[in-house]
Amino acid sequence: MTIAALVSGGVDSTVAVHLLKEQGYTPDLFYIQIGSEDKEGFMDCPAEEDIELTQYTARRYGCRFEIIDLHREYWDNVVAYTIDTVRRGLTPNTDVMCNKLIKFGAFVERRGKDYDRIATGHYATMTDIGEVRYLSTAVDPVKDQTDFLSQLSYDQLRPLMFPIGNLMKEQVRTIAHEAALPSADRKDSQGICFLGKINYNDFLRRYLGEREGKIVELETGKTLGSHRGYWFHTIGQRKGLLLGGGPWFVVKKDIEENILYVSRGYDTEAQYGKEVDLLGFHFLSPTDLTNPHDGVLPIKFKIRHTPTFTDGLLTLHGDKAHIASHDKLQGIAPGQYATIYDSDAHLVLATGMIA
Repeated sequence: MTIAALVSGGVDSTVAVHLLKEQGYTPDLFYIQIGSEDKEGFMDCPAEEDIELTQYTARRYGCRFEIIDLHREYWDNVVAYTIDTVRRGLTPNTDVMCNKLIKFGAFVERRGKDYDRIATGHYATMTDIGEVRYLSTAVDPVKDQTDFLSQLSYDQLRPLMFPIGNLMKEQVRTIAHEAALPSADRKDSQGICFLGKINYNDFLRRYLGEREGKIVELETGKTLGSHRGYWFHTIGQRKGLLLGGGPWFVVKKDIEENILYVSRGYDTEAQYGKEVDLLGFHFLSPTDLTNPHDGVLPIKFKIRHTPTFTDGLLTLHGDKAHIASHDKLQGIAPGQYATIYDSDAHLVLATGMIA
């Protein structure tokens, strides 16, 4: 079996290679490079140390190593998606899109398609039920990254393998120390970097500019202050509003009028909701759940990256879906993705964008 391993120089992907070698495989290692080529410097993603550590890993384990330059693909897809999503007043998820369009999109088209399996250091697992493969949760609930992988198609999922998915993070560190890997004590990487050293608001300012608008208290209609553009703010945001007497949370945005609506306090009703509508809804793997009993499917789900799951009921309407949550949800942010799990919170069933 031929294996392409995506490596970053971090402890997770390095231990993944170590485990593959212990299992008798010699994967080819690939480092995806996306930065340092934009003339204005807005993609300054330093990679020297990452590449050095990955080259060391390749030499130590006798693996072939290749750097894949996907800067243009990243800019044309992930960065463009981010700018467009923010301009529409939505909250983007660059990690989800990076996995879908770059790691398991452009890379697969460029090189990954030539291999039987693609291995990464993600905290996730794959579960085979009959002839169907399912993305499934990692043993470590805090590190689990299945929500970041939930937009992958079935064709993208089928060749994946996650060597560290059945380990706790502490176990991964222990293996790295016992193997004397130089990445053993490296801080957790954030995956493919988005902007390098560039401040996110500076990035938005460059492409979307500034436009002064009002900050209005939702309950009273009172103007409390001003902001420099709705695109600098997200639903559920507390910091950066520069309002006294808080805490204040962004609960609504008027895109046409460039108005931010806020509510004060941690427990205001405006911060919470129990209904979530999804667009672009799809099942990750072939399933017979498309016509659930009585039209309703009991599920567990997440609307953000968190170790905890929420219980709810899923109703399907073609490529649209509706979640009725059992508990109140804070900061339901349009543009983010809801990840749908089975009732055991193990199999990843489906996903959709919050409308």
